[in-house]
Amino acid sequence: QVQLVESGGGLVQPGGSLRLSCAASRFTLDDYAIGWFRQAPGKEREWVSCINSAGYSSYADSVKGRFTVSRDNAKNTLYLKMNNLKPEDTAVYYCAARLRFCLRSYGAFDSWGQGTQVTISS
Repeated sequence: QVQLVESGGGLVQPGGSLRLSCAASRFTLDDYAIGWFRQAPGKEREWVSCINSAGYSSYADSVKGRFTVSRDNAKNTLYLKMNNLKPEDTAVYYCAARLRFCLRSYGAFDSWGQGTQVTISS
């Protein structure tokens, strides 16, 4: 069974940076697309970014130019580097896996991590 564990969340001031990690186990990243989603209180889960099995990445307009997704196949770990963070980035961030191709619907992803809280506040 695919397992994903997120880490790296925390409290930072506006304009700050964080790097989230998504450690995968019981499968290898080569065949999977990994998506990042976030959910703020009272809001629907929102697609943030995705990197497919070929290494191609895509981003929501709200984070484009500020967030970067990367993959370390040797460590079987995904990263989401978040720069110039804004209060509206506050949410629980999740990584999720599906075979090969990225989609923007959270319903298309089969396996999910437990989430990590990111809070942007002064």
